[in-house]
Amino acid sequence: MNLFPKTIPITVLTGFLGSGKTTLLSEFVRSENVNDVAFIINEFGEVGLDHHLIDSTDETILELQNGCICCSIQEDLKSTLLSLLTKMEKGLIRKFNRVIIETTGLADPVPIIHTLMTSIDLVRAYIQDGIITIVDVVNGDQTFNNHLESIKQVTFADKVILSKVDLGNKIVIEKLIKRIRKINPKAPITLSKKNQLPIKEFYGLNDYQPNNELWNVRQWLSEEKNKDKHVHDHKHHHDKNSHDENIKSFSLVTHKPISITSLNFFLELVSSQMGQNMLRIKGIINVEGEIRPAIIHGVQHIFHPLEWLEKWPDEDFSSRLVFITNKIEKSVVEQFFKILE
Repeated sequence: MNLFPKTIPITVLTGFLGSGKTTLLSEFVRSENVNDVAFIINEFGEVGLDHHLIDSTDETILELQNGCICCSIQEDLKSTLLSLLTKMEKGLIRKFNRVIIETTGLADPVPIIHTLMTSIDLVRAYIQDGIITIVDVVNGDQTFNNHLESIKQVTFADKVILSKVDLGNKIVIEKLIKRIRKINPKAPITLSKKNQLPIKEFYGLNDYQPNNELWNVRQWLSEEKNKDKHVHDHKHHHDKNSHDENIKSFSLVTHKPISITSLNFFLELVSSQMGQNMLRIKGIINVEGEIRPAIIHGVQHIFHPLEWLEKWPDEDFSSRLVFITNKIEKSVVEQFFKILE
């Protein structure tokens, strides 16, 4: 019997301290439609989910209390995910078809992504559905100014949920949305009011599921058309605390087929030279000698093994790479990219 069917999607729920993650998750747990969901929550540095709520549910809600989920307990996260499978297989807990991981509000989501991408056992058992980031309308703008972690949480988001919109005025909300769009042009933004939480927004992110028939490579690679103009608000441009000014999103294209050797060399160079500041790379590659395209997906210095699509999504057979960087200009990456041209 296969204990590790690759059928269980994982959603990561993140957002800075006080953004409203716990309120959203509490509402989600109370929903009558979550019997097939396993929850992993973290209580480091904040109140977390109400204990009575945990006690009143079954063992598919697990707490990680040994430290921050994104630094000291990555191995604990792996063990917990594998333990859930074993318990389900033995009938100790009911069957679950989805996992939601709540991070601490101080969390950088990258280590979680690394854990899910690099563990062979987890890759066999689970698939990443995506990251949801909660942003507090009341404090969001100031949080972005003061905490780089909050910027990174939005950078990696596949969906952004604005919380406490009933406490903010229209001008503040519109300003915050514009700022989020500059940080992450791709992620859809959902507004959430108290007692009107978008429970269904947890599902179907399909961030990296090339074998899913609903996965759309063009949407996955999409980015804002005017992002390279670098038009910034004058006030923000001179604000030394405006961390998002350092976040760049751009794409590079080559029409020539790329050899595997050149591709590997390029990725090794980018990883070694830009490492921590190369936040994300994703792309579709026309590999020399192959009739179908390859998909690459990297987070900082970690790259997922190449995935192969059955066919090209359209008549454009060019290789397209999308980059999200911190303090790295497009012109710098272009110099490395010449290896592929």
